[in-house]
Amino acid sequence: MDDQLEDFKKTFFEESTDLLGMAEMHLMDLSITEPSAESLGAIFRSVHSIKGGAGAFGMERLVKFTHSFESVLDALRSGKITIDKSRHDLLMKGFDVVSDLVREAKGDVQLPADREATVLADLNDWWPQDGGHGGSGGGTAKAAVAVKKIQKFIVRFKPLRTLYAKANEPLLILRQIKNLGNAIIACTTGGVPTLDRFDPEEAYIGWIIQIETDIGEAALMEVFEFVDVDSELSIQLQPDGPQTIETPFAAAAPATTEDPGQEVAKTAQAAAPAKDGGKEKEASEKSAAVTSIRVDLDKIDRLVNMVGEIVITQAMVAEQLKQLNIESKNLMNGLESMQQHTRELQDSVMSIRAQPVKSVFQRMPRLVRELASTLNKDVRLVTAGENTEVDKTVIEQLSDPLTHMIRNSVDHGIEMPDKREAAGKPREGTILLSAEHRSGRIVIQIVDDGGGINRERVKQKCIEKGLINPDAQLTDEEIDNFIFLPGFSTAEKISNVSGRGVGMDVVKKNIQALGGRVNVVNKPGQGSRFVLSLPLTLAVLDGMVVTVGAERYVLPLTSIIELLRPTPEMISKLITHGDLIHIRGEYIRLLYVHDVFNIRDAITNPADALVVLVEVDGGQKVGLVVDEVIGQQQVVIKSLESNYRQIEGVSAATILGDGRVALILDVIGLRQILLDRAASTHPRTLEAAS
Repeated sequence: MDDQLEDFKKTFFEESTDLLGMAEMHLMDLSITEPSAESLGAIFRSVHSIKGGAGAFGMERLVKFTHSFESVLDALRSGKITIDKSRHDLLMKGFDVVSDLVREAKGDVQLPADREATVLADLNDWWPQDGGHGGSGGGTAKAAVAVKKIQKFIVRFKPLRTLYAKANEPLLILRQIKNLGNAIIACTTGGVPTLDRFDPEEAYIGWIIQIETDIGEAALMEVFEFVDVDSELSIQLQPDGPQTIETPFAAAAPATTEDPGQEVAKTAQAAAPAKDGGKEKEASEKSAAVTSIRVDLDKIDRLVNMVGEIVITQAMVAEQLKQLNIESKNLMNGLESMQQHTRELQDSVMSIRAQPVKSVFQRMPRLVRELASTLNKDVRLVTAGENTEVDKTVIEQLSDPLTHMIRNSVDHGIEMPDKREAAGKPREGTILLSAEHRSGRIVIQIVDDGGGINRERVKQKCIEKGLINPDAQLTDEEIDNFIFLPGFSTAEKISNVSGRGVGMDVVKKNIQALGGRVNVVNKPGQGSRFVLSLPLTLAVLDGMVVTVGAERYVLPLTSIIELLRPTPEMISKLITHGDLIHIRGEYIRLLYVHDVFNIRDAITNPADALVVLVEVDGGQKVGLVVDEVIGQQQVVIKSLESNYRQIEGVSAATILGDGRVALILDVIGLRQILLDRAASTHPRTLEAAS
């Protein structure tokens, strides 16, 4: 039973996280002038659900705070009090407290005893728990306070089997009912069959409740709002004056029959007759069937790994049959069919891990709001493509880079309102955060309509730091990319927001660690656009298999621009170090892969080899010199750092169809090697890593 209770608790914490995220999103979208009834209702229901679950597990501190918080939200949605900017900030603080209390109940943190004291006092001042009026509500709240009328209701509640399938507990609902007034509850057992016909997954019992309360029918209905579709439910207001109480409630008084239970069951059967042939009930159950389940991420990871091994094994079988030269049409058709099914299986398994970027995006509006308030700026965040899906492992690594980039746009990009107005812009700046799928990758853009990157200021800072010579001739693109250097900042003084030179270099490192790249497009006076391009998953990769000597390497397909065999006239040698290839009026540096990894017996003359043009940061190109191309193949990514150590110029490894290990090349790392060599007259080589 303890294990089952822990499972319920785990589900509660998972759902609480989802509820808090959804509620915070609604709160950020909440208009102060015309608050949406739908948003207020969603926020209220989230807190209400967390309170109910916390009460079931005896989390008294969380229950106490959410009860007060819920009362304020209820008064707000019913129009008894109004909201302004300061009260909106108070609601945000309230959600911070709820989030902290949930984490404490989970055991993640230990909060000080007075964590919620200030917020609780402010909430009580806004809407006192005794039903009085708060300052913000003014006369509206005072006029709404009236003597509450005691009413009597008869509630008939009969769960369906789907209610239990969703891990709901009727006992918690009955306990909540008893806290709302003077209640008498009777259980109806007339539908319980004999043991030989008993279905342990079926719902047989129900309850009839008589309650005297002052909360009203709508508030009483809210107790059942999350289970109403999974139950037969009716709430009837009883008229004033003398009444005949239904027999079930006689169970609360001394029994007048030999078997009161039989009397209760008979009355219940009359009060809730079965539907014709059970067909309507069956249809109701089907319509409310469970459509999703929660699965531990570890289980999915193991499944992904096993599918990856199946893909490798399938490739090995195909390679072995190819070498045996077996000519069998049926065998080849079967192999092709297996390959197709394996690919579909892999795609299906990967889609299980896929999640919308909404979970990251929904944290950003509050960041913008609080940062803009600190800087005394007017900034609005617009999001698009929140439902674009990407692998969970990628999502987990997106939060920090996006946070840094959004902070950068608010702090350095968006100008002060007066300056914007003087430049003919709206006083309110706009930041667009968008996501979309493009060419097998996810592209995330952060676009602002601010002042853009001040290139003269950036160049001057680089000169001051000794990064460039004062007379250096740099392109606009090269200047823009200096903002990604470690320790670089254009802030005049250090503050809580910026000035320490930590941020954009972290963004670049984190994105590159994910196999992605970041570009900046700058329009001085009009704004800037940061573009993140990331793989959809870190488990598989579409790559091009190439040979260098006796070794094989994999190049990410998304990085490849074109492949060509150059003529001798296309190759030029630099005086210092390195070669160039001239293609359509453009000179591109060449990098010899065999030289980097010290591979013997490789083709050294580029005119006899193959050049693979790849794209790196900022649209820059590099020509990788390899021997031959074997072909395109989807490979399963194996981490080198987990199994060996990090190798410069290599991002990961994979197992090919013949069972050999092939290294997956890091084109960004290779370009850095090229730049390092260009800056030195002493070429360096790496250890043979294969």
